[in-house]
Amino acid sequence: MAHAGRNEKTAISVSLHCYICNNVGMKQPAMKKVERVQIGARMEKTLVKTLKALAEYLDLSLGDLLEGMALHALEGKPAFSAKTLGHVKRLKGIYGLGLTARDSHRLVEADDDAK
Repeated sequence: MAHAGRNEKTAISVSLHCYICNNVGMKQPAMKKVERVQIGARMEKTLVKTLKALAEYLDLSLGDLLEGMALHALEGKPAFSAKTLGHVKRLKGIYGLGLTARDSHRLVEADDDAK
């Protein structure tokens, strides 16, 4: 029994060593310098609230979040992990976001109804 504990410690030690060595050997991608511009864009109110809260949760600026989402979408890649999507679902409930992708390109200003 004592021998099994020693083997477990050795296995953990080897695993930890491999984990650390793998991280040390990984190269970080080079940062790319870009020129950013200010945009004037209007978006649905509860969508903006949800996106701002998500950016805060991810410790990003709203602009960085939107850039990342757009770049992923343009390559047909998912922008978020399953864990982040779970958080998005909670935020949508908190901020009352009931819109879905099916609603895109079919939204009109609430003021347009009065005209």
